[in-house]
Amino acid sequence: MDIVKTAGLPLWRRRRVQWLGVGIAALGALVGLGLGIGKAAPSVARSELWIETVQAGDMHRQIRATGTLVPRQTRWITAGATATVQEVVVLAGARVQAGTVILRLANPELLANLEKAQAALAGAQAEVAAMRTSLASQLLDQQAQEAGASSAWRIAEVKRQAYERAHQAGVMSAIELKEAQISEEQDQGRARIETARVAAFRQNMAAQLQAASARRDEAASAVSIARQQVDSMEVRAGIDGILQQVEVEPGQQVDSGAKLARVARPDELIARLQVPEVLAKDLVLDLPVSVDTRNGLVQGHLSRIDPAVREGSVTVDVAFDAALPSGVRPDLSVDGQVLLGTVRNTLSIGRPASAAPNSRGTLFVLAPGGAQAQRRPVEYGAVSSDRIEIRSGLAPGDAVVLSDTSRWTDQDRLRIR
Repeated sequence: MDIVKTAGLPLWRRRRVQWLGVGIAALGALVGLGLGIGKAAPSVARSELWIETVQAGDMHRQIRATGTLVPRQTRWITAGATATVQEVVVLAGARVQAGTVILRLANPELLANLEKAQAALAGAQAEVAAMRTSLASQLLDQQAQEAGASSAWRIAEVKRQAYERAHQAGVMSAIELKEAQISEEQDQGRARIETARVAAFRQNMAAQLQAASARRDEAASAVSIARQQVDSMEVRAGIDGILQQVEVEPGQQVDSGAKLARVARPDELIARLQVPEVLAKDLVLDLPVSVDTRNGLVQGHLSRIDPAVREGSVTVDVAFDAALPSGVRPDLSVDGQVLLGTVRNTLSIGRPASAAPNSRGTLFVLAPGGAQAQRRPVEYGAVSSDRIEIRSGLAPGDAVVLSDTSRWTDQDRLRIR
């Protein structure tokens, strides 16, 4: 049986084809919108930007640093022995002399040690005295024996001379003369031996006295050390100045060598500044420095540069060339400007946060009218605390965005509102 087929609908009127076309159109619209957004430059208000004009001329290279005034001469007073703090005699801030007692400490053991050392010294002194007396007596005995032997030799010599004359006269036999000669030689030898004994005893006597004196001196040194430790229980300033701080309190136990107090000379102050390490490579001694003490500017020069970097900065000391204003005191906060020199006839701008000396980077430069800013590569040169040299990429009068633009690293243009 034949079935009659109805005529088919046009392709564009079929529902499935219509939905497919709508989807393709929507996808194309989304792609076009995305491409349009990607090409659009971000917009930013002018008030949110730091904009500066490129300047031509001399650029003064300065390094700004903060710091404090510190005494040139400072003395830390330490404990001479383990002790207990009994009394704080002078409080921080007071003017002291070298002999001013600041603290009083106590240690009964030191007094006992001093008494023992003094007793040992007395015993050593008595030993030296007794030994000197005993050796002197022995020396006298040796000298007496020497004198007896010398006398016997002289008598024997006289006898020998008399026997020789008698023998020549024929009244003395040759045997008796020979006996007299032998006797004289024996007495002479005995006298020489006794003389040598006296000389040896003198050397021995000197050695024994020297050993005894050394023991006495050792005991005296022990007494001196013990007395110094006892005297150190009264802590003195040591120098004239201001007592800046006291590190202990009454009743506190301190060990030998522990810091007790600090004294400084307030009339000899220097400025201690912290220079950022990125700027410190150009520092040399004797560079001029201007220091703001909050009570006036004082000129000085770099007297010391710390060779080490600590916490991202280099410590430098500034010695002043003139008297400081009245009212300054240690630990006063100050600002300093170190003059590195002047770069003649160059281009410079305010120093962007990310700009490093002798490097390359990019900056947004405003177009005429100021409605847009275009990214442009630049080459940096010498740097100062607030300015940096431009070697290439910019021209005098260019308006440059110096603000942090890291959020637009993938953009080459900015729209300025």
